[in-house]
Order: sequence, then C-alpha cells, then structure tokens
Amino acid sequence: MNAPTPMIRLTTQRQIILEELSKVKTHPTASEVYDMVRKRLPRIGLGTVYRNLELMAENGMIVKLEVGGTQKRFDATTDAHYHIRCSCCGRVDDIDVPVLDSLVDAASENSSYQIIGHHIEFTGICSKCREEDNITSLQ
Repeated sequence: MNAPTPMIRLTTQRQIILEELSKVKTHPTASEVYDMVRKRLPRIGLGTVYRNLELMAENGMIVKLEVGGTQKRFDATTDAHYHIRCSCCGRVDDIDVPVLDSLVDAASENSSYQIIGHHIEFTGICSKCREEDNITSLQ
C-alpha cells in the first residue's frame, strides 16, 4: 500500500522521528520516541517530539494508540491492523489477524451512526511477563 501523502512539511526532525519510529514494532510512548530520537538529535526537547508526534498522527503519517487507559503510544504502520496489549507490563504489539470489515457493516446496519472506523484491542500476558512471573495459565 502507498503511504498517505503528508499534509505537513516533512522537516528534518519529523523525518528522524518517523525513521526511528519505523525501526521498532513496540509502539513506543512519546518519551520512548524521545529517547530514540535524542541519540541523533541531542538538543531536541521532549515537548518538540510530543508535538511532532501529535501533528504527524493528525495528518495520517503515523497512528496514535490510546489503549487501555495507558500512555499514548505511536505506530509507524498506518495500514488497518489490530493490537494486543500485555495487561502486566503494558507492552503493545501488532497481532496478525484479518481486519473485520464485516464488523463495520454490521455496526452500520444496527445503528444510526455513520461508522468511520473501529478499534479492537486484545489483551493478554506477553511471553516476557509469563517467564518473569512463571505464569503458565490464567486461573
């Protein structure tokens, strides 16, 4: 798929933020993106990173995830996909299941709303937390 055409200028700061965000699949917080970007732009401020992430999300260049009442996280993958969140450590990963367009159709047919999208979040316990806590199954 083609990436969306940015409606904002791709400044050097935004380019580096996008490059660093694209390197990871962990859906980092603004603070984590700041730590990554600061290695390349030592004088950049957290506020600058946060404002650019918000602006880039508003313009469809990246996705802002607001999952499970935790800190906002950011994703360079803009294609429709679902996420899974660890209920122990808060880690968020992509989950490789088909996006259910039929769910949008069903919601549209059963409500008076014009459906513009949907968000499904799976929750579980990641392998690292299971190993650390020696969890094999939920009781």
